[in-house]
Amino acid sequence: MDISNPSTYTEIYEQHRRGVFAAAFRILGNEAQADDVAQDVFIKVWRKPASFDSKRGELGSYLRLMARSRALDLWREGQAAGRASDRLKVAVSVGSGQSAQRPDQLVEDAEATDTVVDLLRTLPENQREAVVLAYWGGLTAEEVARRSAVPLGTAKSRIRLGLSKLRAEFGESYLAPNAA
Repeated sequence: MDISNPSTYTEIYEQHRRGVFAAAFRILGNEAQADDVAQDVFIKVWRKPASFDSKRGELGSYLRLMARSRALDLWREGQAAGRASDRLKVAVSVGSGQSAQRPDQLVEDAEATDTVVDLLRTLPENQREAVVLAYWGGLTAEEVARRSAVPLGTAKSRIRLGLSKLRAEFGESYLAPNAA
C-alpha cells in the first residue's frame, strides 16, 4: 500500500479517522483537542509515509497508537500546567498569610500584587508565559522551553527580558535576581 499516493491517502483517512479520533478522545475527553490530535497524526503520516512499516503491524493500529501517544503528551502538558497554576496560587496565599499579622503590610502587599499583575499584562504573551511559568510556577528554563516548544536559549531570553522589563517598572525589591 502506497500511503504517499493522494487517492490511497484519502481512502486511508476515511477508513481510519474515526478510530484515530476515538483513541485521542478517550484520553483527552475534549472533541477539539481530539480533532487536533487526529489531524496531527494524519499530517505526520502524509509527510513521512515511510515511518509506517507494514511488517510491524496493521496501519489502523499504528495510527491509533500515534494518536494515543500524542493525546497522552497533551494530557500531561495540561497536568503540568495545572500543577504550576496550583503552585502559584499556594505561593500567593502563603505570601498573603504571612503578612496578615500587620495590617499595613497586608495593604502594601495587596497593592504590590496588583501592580505586578498589571505589569505582567503589559508584557508580550510569550514573555509573560515564560516569566509566570519560571518565576511563580517553579519551572526551570528547560521545562519552560519544553512546554512552550521553543529552544532553551529562547526560553531563557524570554524569561530574562520579561523580568528585566518588570524590574525596570517595579523595582528590585519584589523581583530578586535569583528567582529566574
